[in-house]
Amino acid sequence: MLHLAWRNLSQSRTQFSLGVGGVALALLLMLALDALLAGAAEKLVVYIDQVGADIFVAQEGVKNMHMATSAITLRDMRLASHADGIASASPILYTTGVVKAGQADILSYIIGFDPAEALGGPPRVIAGTAKLQRDEAIIDETVARSQGLGQGDEVELLGETFTIAGLTEGLTNITNSVTFIHLKDFQELRGQEAISYALLKVKPGYAPGPIAAAITARNPDVTALARVEFAREERQLVTDMGVELLNIMNLSGLLIGLAVTALTLYTSTLRKRQEYGVLKAMGAKNWHLYRVVVMQAFLSLALGLSIAITLVWLMGLVLPRINSGISFLLTPAAITRVGLASLLIGVAAALAPAWKIARLDPAQVFRGL
Repeated sequence: MLHLAWRNLSQSRTQFSLGVGGVALALLLMLALDALLAGAAEKLVVYIDQVGADIFVAQEGVKNMHMATSAITLRDMRLASHADGIASASPILYTTGVVKAGQADILSYIIGFDPAEALGGPPRVIAGTAKLQRDEAIIDETVARSQGLGQGDEVELLGETFTIAGLTEGLTNITNSVTFIHLKDFQELRGQEAISYALLKVKPGYAPGPIAAAITARNPDVTALARVEFAREERQLVTDMGVELLNIMNLSGLLIGLAVTALTLYTSTLRKRQEYGVLKAMGAKNWHLYRVVVMQAFLSLALGLSIAITLVWLMGLVLPRINSGISFLLTPAAITRVGLASLLIGVAAALAPAWKIARLDPAQVFRGL
C-alpha cells in the first residue's frame, strides 16, 4: 500500500510539488507563528534566567517582574539572607519606563543594581564595563546600533540624563529592551530606600525550593520563589497578557493552515479519482481504496511537515541576525500539536472525496470518469 500510495502521489511532478508545497506552506504558517510566540516569551525571561539568582524575593503576592510592582525593605532582604543555605543577597530596583535614545522613545525595563553586589547587573557586557559609576547606564547593543549610539553618548530615562558606559547583548525583544543604572541613582530618583526584589544565591548542595518556602513562611510580607518557578510565572503572564496579539495571530494561522491543508489534500485526492476508479474496476475493495488515500495523505503531511520544520529552523538562524529582538523557538509541543491537528483534518479531507469515489460504479471509469 505504501508503494502504491507513493507512486500515485509522485506520478506527476507538478501536482506532487503543488500538493506537498501547499501543505508545507500551511504548516509553515502554523509553526512559524507558534515559534515566534514561544521565542517572544523566552526572550522576556532572559534576565531572570541568566542573572545568576537562585531565589527571587518580592513583595507579598508578587510572583513575576513583567507588568508587576514590588516593594520590599532592606530589612526584608537581610531577613531572607539569614535563611539556612543562602550564600549572598543582592538588591535591585525595577520599573518599566521609556528610554530616550537618539530620536526614539524606546520602552524598556529599567533595573537599578549595585555594582559592588554579586548579582543584579547585566548577565553579559560586550563593550564597556558593568562597574557603573553614578549617572551612567548600560543599554542593549540592539538599541545602540539602531540609534547610532555608543559608549560616551547620552540617553534620557526617568527624567534624567545618563552616559552610556557599557553595552549588553540579548536583552531586547519584540516589545522592549532592558536598561541598567546605578542603584543609588534609582533610589534618589524614586526618593526612597525600598527595593523591588532581592536576588539570592544558594550555597552548593542546597535546594532553592525549600529555602524559598521557608523564607516566605518566616516573613508574611514577602513572596520568595525559586528561579525556575519565578521564570515559569513570568512566561505564563507574558503568554497570557503580554503577547495577546501574537496569540490571536497564532490561532488565526492555525485555522488558516488547517483549512489550506484540508483543501490541498481534498483536491489532491479528487484529482486521482480516475486512478482510484481503475483500482475498483480491477477488483480492489473499498477498504483498499481508503488505505491508499490515507497513506497518500500521511505521506503528503509527513513531507510537508519536514519541509516546514526545516524552513522554521532556518528562519530561526537567519532572522535574529537581521534583528536580534526576534527569536524563534520551535518546541516539540508545537510540532506535536500542529502535526496531530493537521493529520486529523488532512485525513478527513482526503477521505471525503474517497468516500464519493468508493460509491462509483467501476464501469463509469471507462466512460471517461
